[in-house]
Amino acid sequence: MIKFVQAARIALGSIRSAKLRSALTTLGIVIGVAAVIVNASLGASFNQFFTDEVTSVGSNFIIAYSDQPNLFYQSELEIIKNAPGISGVSPRKIVPGEISYLSDTKSVSIVGVNGDFQEIQGIKMEEGTFLTDKDIYSAVLGYDLAKEEFGRSISHRNTVDISFRQENGTLVRKSFKVKGVLEDSKETIVGGDGSTDMIVYIPISIMNEMTGEQDYGTFFAMAESSENIRDISDEVDRRLARNFGIPIRDIDDEDSKPYTVFNQADVLEETGALGEALSSFLLVLALVSLFVGSIGIMNIMLVTVTERTREIGIMKSVGYSSSNILSLFLLESVMVSFLGGLVGTAIGGFGAYIIEGALKLPPVFPFMLIEIGIFVSVLVGVVAGLYPARKAASMNPVDALRYE
Repeated sequence: MIKFVQAARIALGSIRSAKLRSALTTLGIVIGVAAVIVNASLGASFNQFFTDEVTSVGSNFIIAYSDQPNLFYQSELEIIKNAPGISGVSPRKIVPGEISYLSDTKSVSIVGVNGDFQEIQGIKMEEGTFLTDKDIYSAVLGYDLAKEEFGRSISHRNTVDISFRQENGTLVRKSFKVKGVLEDSKETIVGGDGSTDMIVYIPISIMNEMTGEQDYGTFFAMAESSENIRDISDEVDRRLARNFGIPIRDIDDEDSKPYTVFNQADVLEETGALGEALSSFLLVLALVSLFVGSIGIMNIMLVTVTERTREIGIMKSVGYSSSNILSLFLLESVMVSFLGGLVGTAIGGFGAYIIEGALKLPPVFPFMLIEIGIFVSVLVGVVAGLYPARKAASMNPVDALRYE
């Protein structure tokens, strides 16, 4: 039986003697492994991005909303507020309106909330403070709205006019003191508020007073902990169902309820599933590239066997067995693939870092991918090199020596 060191030396000699052929063989595996590494890393980055987006716009949030108007009122607010495990709750209602500063007027979305909304949604302030339950004619402006949309910058302590048009056509206009300006951010608030940079928050009691309405559009609540957020959310759902006369047997039937309750865990689960689907799609594309690379290795190794037919005959005539020949060619294929795996992993890692930076994704590179890249390259080398190696090992030495 040929020793491994001797077999490796012979295989390395064969690789060096045909540098171009070896380079072309390696290129296929380099591209395939690099594609696997890049796409697997991108999949992990997208997963992390989705998770970061959800966790950055709220803390253990539970949302109850309805497409029906005039459904949620103060009584429903108290029901959610008194549910076990709820540490805060805020109504949220969006109404189109106008904001005026000096002689300029802009059409914007006005959002009515209470003092708990800041903590529930994780809102950060650039200057000033957010609304409290004691505020009356106070407003908090998005960064772009305050700093860029008007002729001059609006700071906290300035005064702006906010106008609503009631259903009967009456225009209601009030002056509001700017209590704070939101931090510059392009994030989208969960629940459909849009970008926080072009938004105005005012007390929901004042909004209803100006619009002549009494209902609340949506409730944003916060659970005490993330561990039991689903149980707390289910309890909120049960209490609202009982309030609206929904039988317990129908509580899981969303069509039977005039509202919907979901929580941060539900959103993370959905985004996680989306991330996994995207990762799987990217990985399939990479595996196709790797398969093409393995076909290239097999073809070039078959050509190598043909070119070295006389060499195989000589080796067999001096005592090399068929298993020795099989080992030599298989080892050569594995060594070429292993080298390609190392280079492909390095290129893939660097490429993933560049692409993630260009897409503004969080840089995520699981170091397990290095092991996967090496393992996959060796596996491809074994699979792609097995048939050519067996073909070489099965040659008749006499016929091989006569080959021209």
